[in-house]
Amino acid sequence: MAIFLTGSTGYIGAHIAAILLDHHSDRLNLLVRAKTEREAHARLWHALQLHLDFPQVRDALETRISIFRGDLTDSHFGLDDAQYARLVGTTESVIHCAASLNRKSEKSCLNVNLRGTLEVAQLARRAHDSHGLRRFSQVSTVAVAGHRSHEIVSEDASIDWNRSDYDPYARTKKFCEHMVRELLPDVQRTVFRPSIVLGDSRRAKTTQFDMVRAFVFLAGLPVLPFRASDRIDIVPVDYVAESVVALHQKPNPMHEIYHLSSGTGSETFAQLTGAIAQASGKMKPLYWPGLERPFSSAVNWLAGHRGNFGRSASLLKVFMPYLVWDTVFDNSRVVAEMGRAPEPFSQYCYPLLRFSRDCRFSYPYREWPAAVETVREDAAAAGVGHAGGFQP
Repeated sequence: MAIFLTGSTGYIGAHIAAILLDHHSDRLNLLVRAKTEREAHARLWHALQLHLDFPQVRDALETRISIFRGDLTDSHFGLDDAQYARLVGTTESVIHCAASLNRKSEKSCLNVNLRGTLEVAQLARRAHDSHGLRRFSQVSTVAVAGHRSHEIVSEDASIDWNRSDYDPYARTKKFCEHMVRELLPDVQRTVFRPSIVLGDSRRAKTTQFDMVRAFVFLAGLPVLPFRASDRIDIVPVDYVAESVVALHQKPNPMHEIYHLSSGTGSETFAQLTGAIAQASGKMKPLYWPGLERPFSSAVNWLAGHRGNFGRSASLLKVFMPYLVWDTVFDNSRVVAEMGRAPEPFSQYCYPLLRFSRDCRFSYPYREWPAAVETVREDAAAAGVGHAGGFQP
């Protein structure tokens, strides 16, 4: 039996997969979008090389990972009947992490988030009816809380169907939570709502640069259109992934819904920019809240242009509502379960920003070694099979 994990080649999903492989003994069923086995292995290696070395990944593919090459939005994930039956029959729990974070595209959010979650829920339903499902864990987002201002939001007060949403991402993720609750009423469920996930508190390296790029742009401005005392709820990805794994593996978590956030420990803009200024030896920026409207207009104008400024402005246009709402999400539930709070962003932000600038916002991926493919092809020609989960 295995944990069915979606989104294993994504940012949070890869962290979750690495923790499961490094600290747990469970087998993993991974849904990977790829045309060939080689492409699937290469995509997984790209995602996991931030965490594990190549021999570890290769060994996991041989002994603990079963790759199912399919698409989240296709019926039965595009698998044939035998593959789908094997996936249903070997799945003992689900961690649904895959999602479209394209806040500008309603089509992408509808397809990946809604249609994809429906397919995962149907898989879970069939597995539960067949042999019982231990747990369904769903990675959602604090953005389901909709428009907020100057608030501390608890898990049970987050969703208000009469409240407007910021974007298609928030809207579809809110409905995904509702859909899973309705389709799997008799399955133990855990919902995780991360806040702004930015960087890893243990290392400077990252493979996710969109939000970092926006912060680098802001960090270089002498004047910021924010209130210096506003808080911004940022949480490191390692805390998010460790919490998801720990609570998914726990027999009886205390709650169904958890905010994976910094909560009341969220730092202010002044604290964050002060830490960056001190680490970089530069002057702190000035704060001028009255510039918010003209700044937003300038960002909207620049977003239509090419180049680095256009790229940064486009990202800021998407994230701007989340930067000015001065809203944090109570994290007392997860802190009680984990026995610790997440590391403050000010403690690790400068190494993250410096790494991102130095590598030009692109992780230096290593390719799947060609020598491995040669050995495998020679073995196949000789009629030597592979054990474990190498074959989908």
